[in-house]
Amino acid sequence: MSRFLLFLALFSFQAAAATPGEAINLDIGTPPVVIVKHSLAQRASRLVRFYDAGIIGLANDGMVKIRDGSRLTLTQRQIAEKLIDNENPDRNSLIYAIAEGHGGQAYEPAARAAQIRRWKEQFHSGWWIEDAQGQWSIKP
Repeated sequence: MSRFLLFLALFSFQAAAATPGEAINLDIGTPPVVIVKHSLAQRASRLVRFYDAGIIGLANDGMVKIRDGSRLTLTQRQIAEKLIDNENPDRNSLIYAIAEGHGGQAYEPAARAAQIRRWKEQFHSGWWIEDAQGQWSIKP
């Protein structure tokens, strides 16, 4: 009986995991995903002023990047760089956690592509986005 329950548990876990060709659920609620999303949400309000000013933007790889630091004082630059230094590892952690929630490292490319699409969609009008050629443009 216990072997049957173990088999059933393993089978149901495999059935719940997505296959690499299936859509990635970016709202998967595993504990690592929830923790990283919370960390990202806490930092978001401090990043907004730099997005609004056009200082930082969304790089093509989904990471946050300084776009125009020429108007920053030394203190402002340090604040922006510290925020980015905390933001980008959390963004990567979120992608890895989503991939793990879908079955492991094999899902990382699909999770990364899906999350980058979401970040671009969620980006506000007037904020800067980098294209695949490294050119910056304002999101309409």
